[in-house]
Amino acid sequence: MEYGHIPVLLNECLEGLQIKPDGIYLDGTFGRGGHSRAILRKLGPAGRLLALDRDEAALAAAQTITDPRFTIIKSPFSRLETVVTELGLAGRIDGILLDIGISSPQVDDPSRGFSFEHDGPLDMRMDQGAALDAATIVNSYSEDALTAIFKDYGEERFARKAARAICRERDKAPLQRTLQLARIISAAIPGAPGPKHKATRCFQALRIAVNAELDELKAALSGALAVLAPGGRLCVISFHSLEDRIVKTFYKENSELPAFARSLPLTEQELDARFADSVRLSTVGKAIKAGAEEVARNVRARSATLRVAQRRGGSLC
Repeated sequence: MEYGHIPVLLNECLEGLQIKPDGIYLDGTFGRGGHSRAILRKLGPAGRLLALDRDEAALAAAQTITDPRFTIIKSPFSRLETVVTELGLAGRIDGILLDIGISSPQVDDPSRGFSFEHDGPLDMRMDQGAALDAATIVNSYSEDALTAIFKDYGEERFARKAARAICRERDKAPLQRTLQLARIISAAIPGAPGPKHKATRCFQALRIAVNAELDELKAALSGALAVLAPGGRLCVISFHSLEDRIVKTFYKENSELPAFARSLPLTEQELDARFADSVRLSTVGKAIKAGAEEVARNVRARSATLRVAQRRGGSLC
């Protein structure tokens, strides 16, 4: 079965990228190609688009794009600097888009094991060839380790209760199915059921742990800054506070002068020249959220946040 995906904040991303017809762009999270196809429509004959993904279903979907300006490469976006460098394009990329997190087809396909609403195997791997899956974590990690995952990656108040319940049940028999795990977690977390499923935060945390998502994001941001051309744009869409905090902090750390610099007897131009290696980004506008019309069309857009930055060395548009 083919599962659809609606690209989030599409027009805002296109505006943020400030696409030049002859530019070179990178979509670090191809998914089902909604953003990539829109970028291609903006490019001229000399333009070029690279795309990365580690999900086999996404790579298969990319094969339907026969545009010679388009290249798809199997890779996690954490390796984008290596990929771009090997292609001889480091310092020449005019724009990078990173749509972080899970895609709708991954959630909607029960066989992938991401959803607590549909029964499937405890998998949650974005790269189906990876060794670590959710079943391994819930059946072999200690109670303390599970608690840390639920607390740090899911910000779950009752992380210890959920971890303890999992350990108690797995002692009877290994846990294998998503609905089985969701029932255990829901029973362990106090309070009546609400609009948000009780297992939401723990499932998010497991997915992040399985795919090392936060470490992947940090590496991708560093790599993006390394390969962008002067004036190149970086657009990052995140879907929860942990991701957005990392993006916001990265932009801040790379766009502000060191605290002591302002006390130096130098002009703005001299400060820029002196600290060019540390002040490498300029943020563009404020964080962007989906509007009411988009959320009505696609409820998953309600938690999306887009942040745009530009590699210094070009004029802000």
